[in-house]
Amino acid sequence: MILYPAIDLKDGHCVRLVRGEMSEATVFNLDPAEQAKAFAEQGFSWIHVVDLNGAIAGHPVNAEAIGGILKATSLPVQLGGGIRDLERIEFWLERGVARVVLGTVAVRDPDLVREACRRWPGRIAVGIDAREGFVAIEGWVKTSTVKVLDLALRFEDSGVAAIIYTDINRDGAMGGLNVEATADLAFALTTPVIASGGASSLDDLRVIKREERSGIAGVICGRALYDGRIDPKQALAILSGPVPVEA
Repeated sequence: MILYPAIDLKDGHCVRLVRGEMSEATVFNLDPAEQAKAFAEQGFSWIHVVDLNGAIAGHPVNAEAIGGILKATSLPVQLGGGIRDLERIEFWLERGVARVVLGTVAVRDPDLVREACRRWPGRIAVGIDAREGFVAIEGWVKTSTVKVLDLALRFEDSGVAAIIYTDINRDGAMGGLNVEATADLAFALTTPVIASGGASSLDDLRVIKREERSGIAGVICGRALYDGRIDPKQALAILSGPVPVEA
């Protein structure tokens, strides 16, 4: 199981939000490239990057900061936020992004996602951000009428590399991952699922690790890594090791 440290970009800085509220941003590093280097030195194997401004604007806004991250480390980068057409997907893949995450466009234009998967096999993920069981779009500003499982099932035969499932109500709130909903989604799919939103302790990681067999392939973690609640070395050992025995 892969642990993805998150770099969320707002106005060129590395921040964390609470439940997606842009007004509740805490700046953790003014230099995202330096943060990427730090994650590489701590032993992570991937970095998850989100252009928060871009997710709301509908087009990339923090391109300079993203470019700096790509230059700063050789770790594969998973990038989402405001990427909604084939040209922009190609732009980032050609510049070194390993995997592009499509969210809003997956709801509005699923055929585009399928075409992207055909053109770039293994390099397209779908981000499903849930609010009370329904998919949120446009940087979580709007909530669609599409249910989480219904959207995920649309791409089962498309070659999507992963589904990134985020429980918005838990994101940045340090209340723990929504393990039950994530495991249920992973069990219903053949596509690997990456859990996101709320990881706040090593115990949270142990709990999600126990659900690995359901199809959960990774966990995205942000605030708890920045504020020291989760030690990188211990976290990596938990997720890469054997399934923990329940207490």
